[in-house]
Amino acid sequence: MATLPAELAPLANGKRISYLSTNVNAIPITATGLILTPKTGKNNKIVVWGHGTTGLADQCAPSASQSVFWPEARAAIAELLRRGWTVAAPDYPGLGTALAHPYLVGASAARSMIDSAKAAKNLDATLGTQYVIDGHSQGGQGALFADEIAPSYDGNLTLKGVAAIAPVSNADLFAPLIPGTAAQGYLVMALYGLQAVDPTVVPSLILAPPARAKTGVLQSGCLYEILDAYADLTASQLLVGGALPQSVVTKLSRYANPAQKAPSAPILLVQGTADEAVPYVITAGPLLTQLSAYSQPVQLVELDGASHDGAVFESTTLVANWIAARFT
Repeated sequence: MATLPAELAPLANGKRISYLSTNVNAIPITATGLILTPKTGKNNKIVVWGHGTTGLADQCAPSASQSVFWPEARAAIAELLRRGWTVAAPDYPGLGTALAHPYLVGASAARSMIDSAKAAKNLDATLGTQYVIDGHSQGGQGALFADEIAPSYDGNLTLKGVAAIAPVSNADLFAPLIPGTAAQGYLVMALYGLQAVDPTVVPSLILAPPARAKTGVLQSGCLYEILDAYADLTASQLLVGGALPQSVVTKLSRYANPAQKAPSAPILLVQGTADEAVPYVITAGPLLTQLSAYSQPVQLVELDGASHDGAVFESTTLVANWIAARFT
């Protein structure tokens, strides 16, 4: 049994699991996560929770470290449990295992999310085949990728919908805006995430010497330590030449941008207008346009004045109501 955060312990029994997933090349890998079973009102539906960015190192796996089991994640999961749903909460590949974490490689997180739902069902034969994925930030991006691969990947399970709160998208539009801002740590992590799937991307050749000197924090720290370490650098202290090479932007987009393929289930987008990490204009503009070009229904809920994490806190009931309407 896993020791759960105080917000969740009264609501669920938790198991920390190792389970089988695959990498983006379909090679079997081990991933870790939590399965949370509601103590009351259990109705045998599965919801996968995809957490926002925690970091790159093994101590940044939420199933093993409550310090990165973010408050907004606890709030979202608590509401899912109150609805009687079993929650699968994957750490994502490379967080909690020896592999490198392919940060912002959407297909990597997506596979581990779907496989966590399979693992939940393997642990509990009373669970049905319907599942929904609910994710924030990195997890919202992963959820949108899972929506693309589900029919070919989820076996006898049936994906009923995807809720994506402030999902990462359109890396080609936002990545060039990051150098010289407080969000630089995200970009450094993204370079290493890309290297995990494409060894031709060599962060040490892209990062300028002052940024290179700080890369130890990627193994010693988690999200906030990483953001703090890089926040004050200028663009030219961060990157050689002060900008990302176009070849890197192109690769980042290929691996990080959802909506390159058709989704298979309805989508709820939730986005705060005052989001400091994922720009509102990108979710409400290009991402909504891209997703709406396909046949699955897409709904955008804008939360006026909500920050990146605030959008999760403010939408727990709204998202759970939307999920409830997807299950049949």
